[in-house]
Amino acid sequence: MCMALHDIGVPADSFTGSQAGFVTDTNHQKAKILTVDPYRVRESVDAGRVAVVAGAQGVSTDNNVTFLGRGGSDTTAVALAHGLNADACELFTDVSGVFTSDPRVAMAATKIPQISFDELLEMTAVGCPKPAMRSVEVARAYGVPLHVRSAFTWESGTWVIEEGPDVEKAIIKGIVPDTSQAKVTLIRVKDEPGIAAALFRTLADDNVNVDMIVQNVSDHGRTDISFTVPRQDLAVASATCEQMAGTLSFDAVTTDSTIGRVSVVGAGMASNPGVAATMFEVLAANKVNIGMISTSAIRISCVVDEADVDRATVALHTAFGLDAPTTGIP
Repeated sequence: MCMALHDIGVPADSFTGSQAGFVTDTNHQKAKILTVDPYRVRESVDAGRVAVVAGAQGVSTDNNVTFLGRGGSDTTAVALAHGLNADACELFTDVSGVFTSDPRVAMAATKIPQISFDELLEMTAVGCPKPAMRSVEVARAYGVPLHVRSAFTWESGTWVIEEGPDVEKAIIKGIVPDTSQAKVTLIRVKDEPGIAAALFRTLADDNVNVDMIVQNVSDHGRTDISFTVPRQDLAVASATCEQMAGTLSFDAVTTDSTIGRVSVVGAGMASNPGVAATMFEVLAANKVNIGMISTSAIRISCVVDEADVDRATVALHTAFGLDAPTTGIP
């Protein structure tokens, strides 16, 4: 890109992640940014030049090149905006902003003009693909306003900022479908202190990101533990659990890669009772069976059969009044 800018007469400088001042931990495939000091980028900009920074990379504390992993380019941009004390960070994507749902699933989905950090963080955590969740985490932590917009048009996108005074106007901000998860269940695990700690610490050490967790009621000192993981981590998660069979003393490990998840997200639900009841009623009316449930103050997620995800998403999108208004013109 720097050479292309030079060709059209625009002065520009290019920087690798290390040259831009990104210092990371020593995980070479999913590195986390520890510090960023973009003084060379600042000098370039102050001199009237365009600074082109390579995304998703940095240098580790032991002086090796590292890769930030999925979503690393978005995370680089937000961290750079913070380091430069920028007014905002614009993230250009192939969509025109953040939508109330996936338009490929809920065709009546509409673009959200403004959303809070917390709401978008919940949406990205449960399957909203853009922007990357890590970039939203950094933006929220350092108060960097985000503008998620299209790389192909000049139309305004979605602004991501702190909660405004009108946050209670919309109870639900979005319905998020997700078919990227799988479920692991440990059958008849010993029900005693330390078992869950040993299980999830070992999974964490193997870089397996666990999401929803359900433990059944104990029966004669035994219980079942189910949890969800990204499908790409299912083989590692299953193998890790199998290796702990002697330590945890369970009967079997079962896996299910045919699950999906549908989530409702909105800061307004924290002060509006009945959101969960409405969600469960809509799913029941559409013959969608719930396998697992997870909640936060502004999110409710249900694990369902993968085949039911799209139908559940459309029904919930309509039930919570998120469908685009019709014009009445045939």
